Amino acid sequence: MEDAAQSSHGGENNSGLEEDRSSEEEFGSSELGTKEYWEDTYQRELETFKDIGDVGEIWFGEESMSRVLRWMDNAKIPESASILDIGTGNGAFLVELAKHGYKNLTGIDYSPTSVELAKSVLQAEDLTSVPVKEMDFLNSQGELKGFDVCIDKGTFDAISLNPNNKTEGKILYIQTLKDALEDKGFFSITSCNWTKEQLLERFSEGFEFVQELPVPSFQFGGQKGNIVAALIFKRKH
Repeated sequence: MEDAAQSSHGGENNSGLEEDRSSEEEFGSSELGTKEYWEDTYQRELETFKDIGDVGEIWFGEESMSRVLRWMDNAKIPESASILDIGTGNGAFLVELAKHGYKNLTGIDYSPTSVELAKSVLQAEDLTSVPVKEMDFLNSQGELKGFDVCIDKGTFDAISLNPNNKTEGKILYIQTLKDALEDKGFFSITSCNWTKEQLLERFSEGFEFVQELPVPSFQFGGQKGNIVAALIFKRKH
């Protein structure tokens, strides 16, 4: 689960090129915020994986996984840490986390086809012990608790584009995240819709900003902007 505005697997937030849009009208609704869109997307990717073994596109590219893994190394996140991949999609990041030595992993996605695809990808890598659950993060009924690290690459973006309840969804997201994380647990978010400043504002209550991860940048009209925003927060009470 992951227009963002430019494509189904990434886009630009034009940080530094536009005024900070902090109201609830930052961007309009989109089919990219619907469960139906992601079901169709992962159905195609599942069929492709079954045909030729291609896992599909990596949300924000392989470097998006590498930068988070580098941060985890530098932050000395232990291999035993309990890690939640929010909106796991095709499960590619779970595979990389497992290959990196992390042993206590969980993936969730509200798309049943995504879950089937992720399980198939993990099985192909002989990682069947990694659990992937069909679960809507916003309606997890208190099942998500005790995580040391929560990782989001595009799920908050998609929730922000939901045509029906994006305002409520953003509020529920933050409350669920607070409940899921241990005190002083870490939250990694990569977004192509939200700027650094917007994310700092959105997660100002209950979270402490830790650092910004280096991301690709571009220049236009003499101003510099970022392709995506990637930030680390720490849960605080």
